[in-house]
Amino acid sequence: MSDEVLWQAWKFLDLPEGFRAEIADGYIELLPTGRARHACAVNRLRRALQRHLDGTGRAAYHGMSVIHERKAWVPDLFVAPEDDEEFLTEDGLGFAASAVKLVVEVVSPGHENQQRDRVRKRRAYARAGIPVYVLLDDHDNHGTVTVLTSPSRGEETYAAAIRVPYGTEVEIPEGPVKGFAITEDITGPRLA
Repeated sequence: MSDEVLWQAWKFLDLPEGFRAEIADGYIELLPTGRARHACAVNRLRRALQRHLDGTGRAAYHGMSVIHERKAWVPDLFVAPEDDEEFLTEDGLGFAASAVKLVVEVVSPGHENQQRDRVRKRRAYARAGIPVYVLLDDHDNHGTVTVLTSPSRGEETYAAAIRVPYGTEVEIPEGPVKGFAITEDITGPRLA
């Protein structure tokens, strides 16, 4: 199916409550919203990020699409300009990926969900040139935080990675969120 056909179908989807849709790797994927632990982690991170971003002209967003070349994703959280009008796509369906400086995904249970966040979205966000990709992953070695930077668009990968267990502080190394620390207050302690 062509990108244009997928794009037109995605634009007119009427989704049931509790679902979101993304365009990735040549298909439209319907996804349920996250579980309680997932939502709590996103909310803790969003509040902390917003405090860090106060006065910078940037904001932490969730529940909105990020769009790049007729592809659309709904990250758990992302950072983009606070004055969003000029950075929204012309049809108002979401933010242009070029304005997004950081995306966060909280990995959901299940092999398919893990593959989406760890592999497919990693490639997609790198291809879009999003400078920082953060994964909070309950399902990786008792909980890990991975901070990916230095995207290589052509290779669809990130050149630099920092990976720490839950409970270990890790700082965002670059961009408008530089110096923001993801701590145990956000992730919770290392999982048993």
